[in-house]
Amino acid sequence: MSAQSKGPQEWSEIIAGAYAAGSKPPLTERLLAQVRETVQNACAKTDGLTTFGSEDIARINESLDHFEQALHAVHGPRLVAVDIDSSVAQMCYRSEADHPLRAFGGQ
Repeated sequence: MSAQSKGPQEWSEIIAGAYAAGSKPPLTERLLAQVRETVQNACAKTDGLTTFGSEDIARINESLDHFEQALHAVHGPRLVAVDIDSSVAQMCYRSEADHPLRAFGGQ
């Protein structure tokens, strides 16, 4: 399957994997499966998955916010961009210190 013909499931694997790589604490397999499902639901609303616009990225990041808020225990990076051609999700932390923010407490 070419990068441009990936569906929500494939993109959720890529984005969830990038999220998990920077999550603190590390995700269990069960939590990783939840992230995949959360991201897949957000990707399903993206128009054709041939581009990821700012609205699409915001929707995916919002789904990650909801995931973290429901757990009150995990914090990870957010999606910045998706390179369709190389199938890479670029992530970064929300804080300037390159560390995840603590829940309800700033840095």
